[in-house]
Amino acid sequence: MNLSEKEKQEIIELIKQGKPIPKEYIYKLTENEEDVHLFWNSKTTDVTNVALPFHSIEQIDEPRGDVQAPMSLFSVDPSSKRQSGGWTNKLVWGDNKLVLSSLLNGPMREEIEKAGGLKLIYIDPPFAVGADFGYDISVGDDSVTKRQSVIEEIAYRDTWGKGLSSYLTMMYERLRLMRDLLSDDGSIYVHCDWRVNSALRLVLDEIFGSDQHINEIIWCYKSPSPVKSHFPKKHDIIYLYSRTSNYLFNNEIILIPYDEATITRRQYAETKKGGIGFKGKDLDEYNKGRLPCDWWDDIPSGGQISRDELLGYATQKPERLLERIIKASSNEGDLVADFFCGSGTTPAVAEKLGRKWIACDLGRFAVHTTRKRLIGVQRELKKEDKPYRSFEILNLGKYERQHFFNIPPDLPEEEQDKLVE
Repeated sequence: MNLSEKEKQEIIELIKQGKPIPKEYIYKLTENEEDVHLFWNSKTTDVTNVALPFHSIEQIDEPRGDVQAPMSLFSVDPSSKRQSGGWTNKLVWGDNKLVLSSLLNGPMREEIEKAGGLKLIYIDPPFAVGADFGYDISVGDDSVTKRQSVIEEIAYRDTWGKGLSSYLTMMYERLRLMRDLLSDDGSIYVHCDWRVNSALRLVLDEIFGSDQHINEIIWCYKSPSPVKSHFPKKHDIIYLYSRTSNYLFNNEIILIPYDEATITRRQYAETKKGGIGFKGKDLDEYNKGRLPCDWWDDIPSGGQISRDELLGYATQKPERLLERIIKASSNEGDLVADFFCGSGTTPAVAEKLGRKWIACDLGRFAVHTTRKRLIGVQRELKKEDKPYRSFEILNLGKYERQHFFNIPPDLPEEEQDKLVE
């Protein structure tokens, strides 16, 4: 420890006064521990371990307006038409830190393990966004308009109100919880852009380990840009990390067929004739296709999503993007999750591909949009005579409020309401 006696006394006085220690002193205090330190204001290694009970708002066993019995894929109670066996997909409205902690430490952990464990997490965490103000939200047959809740205001303020340091603190704890939820052969895709990609890479290395960093995927897209002062920003970064070195990856399922755009015209013509073409490989080799590299330029961006898919959600990602990710890192029947689900692209694609899913978002508009979208997927699958699962909408109810405001759980609800007015 390369500190003078004077510096040591200064640190002691600062601690006594409850004042922050200058960064240069912090570096000196830890210089002999490791070569590189990841540090920011408010960083803590503490992780929430609460296990709050989930409250069921609604269960949707079949598309609205249908009067026929649900698909025979499930065990159903005829009197209630509610699924009584097997995994029920879950759309959770609430703070994902509390949701993750409750999934990890509560009774639902056993349910996740019975479903085979969590094989894949995809997240597209927002950065520097505004609050989710007022929206119409439908639950069951009722539709109401509500302003942003006090809990949402607190969560948004704590996440983005202090800039990058508060954002990293938020992500650090949540990513640690996600790692612990993953199965041993599970993996996580973290989608980000130029604002936070370099910082998130360091956080992911610390949590998962640099040895478990599988890929840095560059998703390139083309769209008009009025920018003239610099090169237009036309790519996102998607980091792929695994829980262990024994991770699932379906390299043959996601092969891209060779076509005239991927090989020379001469090679393409020779292959079409059944002759020898690309590097001595015959037609059978071409038909197998090629594994995508770590830069993807064949999937359009949100601005080019088809009208049938586009929901008007600002950060919506195309289904083709999630289709490649889900196919690559999970199998049919596996459980996948998205804890910043936004418009619901991940659960929608997971449902279409026969995966189980958990989706979560803090915003009421996101949950409303996802709910409506998943009902549409159910209708589409039923029309095509394909199986689908029921899903339930959950929240942490009064327990989330008690946790946020440190309200005694035995206090009458009227008194609880007064404390958060």
